[in-house]
Amino acid sequence: MTSPSPAAPALTSDRPAVLLGRPFPLGATWDGRGTNFALYSENAQGVELCLFDEQDQETRIPLTEQTAFVWHGYLPGVGPGQRYGYRVHGEYAPERGLRFNPNVVLLDPYAKALDGTERFDRGVFGYVPGGDDLTKQEEDQRGAPLGIVIDPLFNWVGDVKPDVPFHQSVIYEAHVKGLTMTHPDVPEALRGTYAGVATEPVLSYLKDLGITAIEFLPVHQHVDDPFLLDKGLSNYWGYSTLSFFAPDVRYSAAARRGDPAGAVPEFKNMVRALHDAGIEVILDVVYNHTAEGNHMGPTLSFKGIDNPTYYRLVSGDERFYFDYTGTGNSLNVRHPQTLQLIMDSLRYWVTDMHVDGFRFDLASTLARGLHEVDQLSGFFTIIHQDPIIGQVKLIAEPWDVGEGGYQVGNFPVNWAEWNGIYRDDMRAFWKGEGGLASEMGYRLTGSSDLYQFNGRKPYASINFVTAHDGFTLRDSVTYEQKHNEANGEGNQDGHNHNLTWNCGVEGETDDPEVRRLRAQQMRNFLATLLLGQGTPMLLGGDEMGRTQRGNNNAYCQDNEISWYDWANRDEALLAFTRKLIGIRKAHPGLHRRKFFSGRNIRGEDVRDIVWLRFDGQEMADEDWNNPQTQSLGMFLDGDGLDDVDDEGRPLRDDHLLLLLSSSYVDLPFRLPALGGCQHWELLVDTSDDAAQEQRAAGEETVLKGRSVKLYRCGRP
Repeated sequence: MTSPSPAAPALTSDRPAVLLGRPFPLGATWDGRGTNFALYSENAQGVELCLFDEQDQETRIPLTEQTAFVWHGYLPGVGPGQRYGYRVHGEYAPERGLRFNPNVVLLDPYAKALDGTERFDRGVFGYVPGGDDLTKQEEDQRGAPLGIVIDPLFNWVGDVKPDVPFHQSVIYEAHVKGLTMTHPDVPEALRGTYAGVATEPVLSYLKDLGITAIEFLPVHQHVDDPFLLDKGLSNYWGYSTLSFFAPDVRYSAAARRGDPAGAVPEFKNMVRALHDAGIEVILDVVYNHTAEGNHMGPTLSFKGIDNPTYYRLVSGDERFYFDYTGTGNSLNVRHPQTLQLIMDSLRYWVTDMHVDGFRFDLASTLARGLHEVDQLSGFFTIIHQDPIIGQVKLIAEPWDVGEGGYQVGNFPVNWAEWNGIYRDDMRAFWKGEGGLASEMGYRLTGSSDLYQFNGRKPYASINFVTAHDGFTLRDSVTYEQKHNEANGEGNQDGHNHNLTWNCGVEGETDDPEVRRLRAQQMRNFLATLLLGQGTPMLLGGDEMGRTQRGNNNAYCQDNEISWYDWANRDEALLAFTRKLIGIRKAHPGLHRRKFFSGRNIRGEDVRDIVWLRFDGQEMADEDWNNPQTQSLGMFLDGDGLDDVDDEGRPLRDDHLLLLLSSSYVDLPFRLPALGGCQHWELLVDTSDDAAQEQRAAGEETVLKGRSVKLYRCGRP
């Protein structure tokens, strides 16, 4: 709900004096004596700055100065806490892409803080609802949230970014609200907020788990769609961005106390607290579309400020929008100003908010030139040369819904990618499908078939078996069919092709054998994820057995379906996950910086990796191509890392042996005598958390049906 900021200065009935001001930077910039306002619109005929006082009374101030399509002015005495918006004058001609309507108060695209959320009851449309979009709205529309002038100063003294090398990273995908909403040790007033994440119980949990980065679902201010509100739901995931600069007030404890501008320092405090715990902050960002939808969507900001600049319009019929995202519109990244908006936003979150990286939602949309996906598009060229953005972690979701939008493996150097092929191959393997030996070989070694030959490294592959979009880990071994009835769409939404196996029973069961198998399958997924090359991403809550009750599209479930169930967490699974992450960190052979090459750092030929059958013999071509192959062993030579440590010395590790079988039968697996190993020590057995075993080379071990084992052989 929109509410006036208590810090807003009272305005006199007289119009404040406006000075020339500057066209840069865009947005509202306070300098200690007054505020400069600057708004880009190349097609507008006039711009009015609208200031609102504590009683919501409006004062309109024409901005008459224009430089390079930027309308600007400086107001002495106006400072932090002042709420503001814009009325933009021009033609209302939707058939030509022009949707100016000064009856609509618009949000500044560069606003750093917002005074609340959208209010549909106060009007948000530039046209008259109930018909088409061609009839201009003549009634006042004040439903968009207002921007708030902020004091940008913050004490970052002592903040040290963890700067974890990508190949050593373990990413944890989480939602700010869902992570803390039911945590019993987080004060109730802080649950579901940035401040809640920064509390000691949450920080200790994340630190003890061992993750190195937390990847938050969108925290940019978003819009809750009316069709969801009508059903008593909301846009929980937040992939409907309204402001690319303002942290969402929904997750702010300060906003709950009536200080929405306080969301900015609250977010900064959270980042600093995570850094203090050694954890990087990665933001899931949505620069491919906005919350304004298609031609029938609301007019909240961009659409009313300069529609042809910010959106891809259909050539020859500019009333309509290109839609590569399935959300109604696509940002016009071919326009220099839209590119500047995105880059300014990214730089702001790095320089002012101190985040450590970004995951780009539907990144293929950003790469589109005319209709095709072009990895050398302007967006990636600008990113590549930027001295600030080019140095943080950049992760692409390498697909969109348009033709040719699936681009896994095709992004430029310096980019990592969500590896959807990894997810599908791992799910199919552990489901029990045969004939996947060669695919498993590639996925366990960093997907060299996708990333080795375009200048990238194994860590470019962001490996995941589950993510926010789809089943949780527990649900992936509990359900084969989606159960999205709570979304109110007749179970028609969400993916139908999930590659999941319910272990014989659909849904929850008391059958002890099914429950045992499900627990083992979850461990199999976690073991392959965390013991293979590439950068693992763990869906938050999977480590404790979080369920969404079979909902594989919980985008609108801001409730117990999506929130963590801290009271019923699976402690054994949590301990197992911590153990795996600890093993990964302790062994550089499990997070190599380079692909396997057959040579070590001294230039010597080594068998850095050897693939084995369960009889201890090396895999032959017929084994890789055999559709019946459901098991394999992977030997990693600890002297074949082809890398150096932090002091420049050749990097060495124990020899490691990873055994996997998706067959339902137990297998006698003969342990090899490779690398001079005489004795093998068991580190992990997904069929028995407490298993301990010492075996001599040449002896057999029993690899239980559908299980993983990891052994080490110590080096002198």
